[in-house]
Amino acid sequence: MSTIPKQRVSIIGGGGNVGAATAFALIAKGVPADVLVVDVVDKAAEGQALDISDASFMMPGTCRKGSFKEAGQSDVIVVTAGARQQPGEPRSNLIDRNYKIIKSIMDSLQPIKPTAKILMVSNPVDVLTDIAQKTSGLPRKQVIGSGTYLDSGRLRNALSEITGVSATSIHAYMLGEHGDNQFTAWSTARIGGRPLLDHPKMQGIDLDKIYEKIQRKAYEIIDAKGSTYYGIGICAATIAEALLNNTSQVFPVVNYVESRGCYLSWPAAIGSDGVEQSFDANLNAEEEKKLQKAVVAIKEACSKYE
Repeated sequence: MSTIPKQRVSIIGGGGNVGAATAFALIAKGVPADVLVVDVVDKAAEGQALDISDASFMMPGTCRKGSFKEAGQSDVIVVTAGARQQPGEPRSNLIDRNYKIIKSIMDSLQPIKPTAKILMVSNPVDVLTDIAQKTSGLPRKQVIGSGTYLDSGRLRNALSEITGVSATSIHAYMLGEHGDNQFTAWSTARIGGRPLLDHPKMQGIDLDKIYEKIQRKAYEIIDAKGSTYYGIGICAATIAEALLNNTSQVFPVVNYVESRGCYLSWPAAIGSDGVEQSFDANLNAEEEKKLQKAVVAIKEACSKYE
């Protein structure tokens, strides 16, 4: 057996559905890491870790319950903990409640390993990623969020159904602010190096209906089963894997975009240092307006937590 220590990934909020789905996805994907399940509800963390560890006997990864102090010394820290928005609750109130939770988590993680990368999954993820960076003290490139990666996956699945092309061969993004101010960057979408909208099967397609379908998907799942966790779990695990293995894959994740002066969901190459490159998507005029609306909303929300 190798004596080389495994890289460590800690899932904060791992006792919950999203955290557990992320931990399980890391094991199921065969990521050779020590996965720590961390939660303020100790028994929930223990139960999830014990259950997931049963799936690891034929995989290179391991899973166990961990502490916040151990998590602070991890290579990758995935934060899935946070308050849920209550019916009729203003978004600003939700951010206030989650600010306190995220600050408490970052305080509990101290001292944080200087080379650690933080992946925020908790919502509203664009704003909470900004808060996590400020409260953790880590450089901006080392603190990112899951952003519109799952939304973009839903988009690619929908386009695959229309075109008959594998979703993995369709390059199309949802960008901006994960949530109400996200938009589809149709002008940058490609299949086989050609504009997506030039594809014969895309002619006459109502693009607004596709967007609405993507926006409704999460609500349909929540209405049917209470919450979403498998899709975001695999997305978070894939981003964490890129951080661990230095893959330099491009994802539409929350990262600090210097040209816009804020964190937002935007294409970036992710590797062992965090954000390696952030790309300036060539948007058309209408998409640029939608992006500016997202930027204004994110900056306004973040300004309260300077």
